[in-house]
Amino acid sequence: MKIPLEIDQQLIVEALALSNFSTENQLIEDALREYIQRRQQQKILELFGTIDYEDNF
Repeated sequence: MKIPLEIDQQLIVEALALSNFSTENQLIEDALREYIQRRQQQKILELFGTIDYEDNF
């Protein structure tokens, strides 16, 4: 899917320098995957202490 985006070019330059990606497309896709993974991890962490369980189960 093509989406026109306006992204601070300095952010792109810095992120590309820190990554091993050769294209902005690869960089943005990886950043989105990482964002999703972190949010999913946060949701899992929020569940700690909310579920009752038996220690000897």
